[in-house]
Amino acid sequence: MSVYFDLIFDIPVLNNSNVHSYTYQVDDKNEAAVGKRAMVPFGRRDILGYIIAERENPPDSIKIESIKKIRRVVDKEPLFDTKIVEIARWMADFYLCNIGQALSIMIPSGRRMIVPEIPESDEEIEPSLSISDEQYNALHEITSSTSSDMFYLYGITGSGKTEVFLRAAQHMLNIGKSVIYLVPEISLTHQTAQMIGRRFGSLAATLHSGMSPSTRLAEWVRIRRGEAPIVVGPRSAVFAPVVNLGLIIIDEEHDGSYKSGNTPRYHARQVALRRCNLEGSPLVMGSATPSAEAWKLMSEGSIKRLDLTRRLSGGVMPQIKAVSLAKTQGCLTKELKEEIRVTAQMGKQTILFMNRRGFAHFYHCPDCGWELICKRCSVSLTWHKSRGRCICHYCGFSQSPPTVCPNCGCLEAGYSGFGTEMIEEEVRRIFPDLQIRRIDADTANKKATDELGQIAEKRNLEDTLALFKNGVIDILLGTQMVAKGLNFPGVRLVGVVFADTGLHMPDFRAAERTFSLIVQVAGRAGRYFPDSKVIVQTLRLDDPVISRSCALDVSGFFDAELKQRKALNFPPYSRIIRFTIRAKDVKRADTAIKQLDSLIKPLIIQGIDKLGPAECPIGIINFNHRRQIILRCSSMGPIHKLAKEVLFRYEKEKDVKTYLEVDVDPISML
Repeated sequence: MSVYFDLIFDIPVLNNSNVHSYTYQVDDKNEAAVGKRAMVPFGRRDILGYIIAERENPPDSIKIESIKKIRRVVDKEPLFDTKIVEIARWMADFYLCNIGQALSIMIPSGRRMIVPEIPESDEEIEPSLSISDEQYNALHEITSSTSSDMFYLYGITGSGKTEVFLRAAQHMLNIGKSVIYLVPEISLTHQTAQMIGRRFGSLAATLHSGMSPSTRLAEWVRIRRGEAPIVVGPRSAVFAPVVNLGLIIIDEEHDGSYKSGNTPRYHARQVALRRCNLEGSPLVMGSATPSAEAWKLMSEGSIKRLDLTRRLSGGVMPQIKAVSLAKTQGCLTKELKEEIRVTAQMGKQTILFMNRRGFAHFYHCPDCGWELICKRCSVSLTWHKSRGRCICHYCGFSQSPPTVCPNCGCLEAGYSGFGTEMIEEEVRRIFPDLQIRRIDADTANKKATDELGQIAEKRNLEDTLALFKNGVIDILLGTQMVAKGLNFPGVRLVGVVFADTGLHMPDFRAAERTFSLIVQVAGRAGRYFPDSKVIVQTLRLDDPVISRSCALDVSGFFDAELKQRKALNFPPYSRIIRFTIRAKDVKRADTAIKQLDSLIKPLIIQGIDKLGPAECPIGIINFNHRRQIILRCSSMGPIHKLAKEVLFRYEKEKDVKTYLEVDVDPISML
């Protein structure tokens, strides 16, 4: 009797159940098995599919003679099991996509394996001899859990959260279970990845998008075989095929990079929670600045909060002072410049943070108000002096800067605002005797100059951070890359060059992001000694977000922020699904959003708010005109049901020259 297999594909096809599988006959070599990938005929071409089920007989609705045969099986051994398929089914249902799209982002795309370098296990580092009572109590709570409990390790920066995570992981390994350790971005938290590699040696594996597909596939297979029971990586590592899952850790839980920006737009925290529920494993999150959602759940008792209140390496929290940028010539106030000098004289180091790259932010004319806008997007071009170009940070378009205002000919037209490039130039001019490095998206992968002799051959992120940790660099300047997961013994001073940048964003999470960034970057100072300083430069000294972040008043911030969110009915007091239409032609975009709106209106019931249709805050990106409709409700059920029905109807009659994005629980509203 012939054997049949059900396959799914990475194609954007929706139906009412969000599952669209196709049945094929076994291949000639009889290599097909659940969990393998296979090349099969699909229409007029061969495409790659995922084998998710085996059956003795074809479905009743299909004639045997019409069933095609699998051409070739790609994998020698299965890459996934029924648990992974179950997660993919859940993701397809919750995030409103096809199951093939969900499964495809989990499985490495490599066809051949290149075995990665594995640390020697005899290089294992012993844990510190003792931990604090707070750490011990937190560890005991986590390791005593026998079900899918949720814990939150909430503590000031430098309070030893990582050591608790690592000891909890060690406990799971000791009892024969596996651990997934998630970090926001592997390149920004490489210290954590290195620490895990040294602590656990060959038992640790890394998964991230920066690896080649073949190397990532080799790690995936090693994990699935049970050879690497601890896995570290960014959000996609939540899908790692570990054997006997015992614990998932989410470090820096508040970080927005845990949310995917592409279909399926999943959040690693939600996937981790679902996976822990399925496998009966605890979920442990941690941060000095929790997300608003996590803070609310902790206050309600849905997540058990475990507090760490003091630094353990001899340091104390820094003195934080807000200073006004008003009337300041250049990027640095006299207070910040003086503290940089004092810090250098003490033989200590400085971090300068500015969450905007480039030299200057926008070009405008003081006479007529004309602004230089990207030809492809509805955003200002940023002046990058080192490249001699005005560049769009959304689509990459660039052009030479105008010498006079193209609209009125005014000679006074020019750039305003500043970015990391301008700050670097000013700092080098003021402190020519100090070693300075900038890390942002422009410099992270560039080769180094020879300013530091033969010490650095590359000027990428990891090398620069290593030089800074070794004390070779006096001042480290950068964007968010310097605010996350970094632990440098020599840092005395942190300067937030312009704290107001994110507060101007038309997004209800703007205050939360600004507060978190300031507190996080301030936490880089004085981890190993007292008398550290943080200078926060701002034009809004009286803004409560600025004042509370300078006071490190997390409770006060969330008390006020959640009160405002509740009054305005924004998350976490409501759930949101966002529909975004994009099209090259503005008329098609307008027609499509009206069509979508006409499908939504009849389905609106009491308790559901519909916001829009409207132009997105950033109306054009890379020639695509963007329109949106937002559905909001106190619970997900009603809007989720509505969205499913709308998508099913819309797919049948949509314009092929328009594209619909659906984002469940969006974290960005731009």
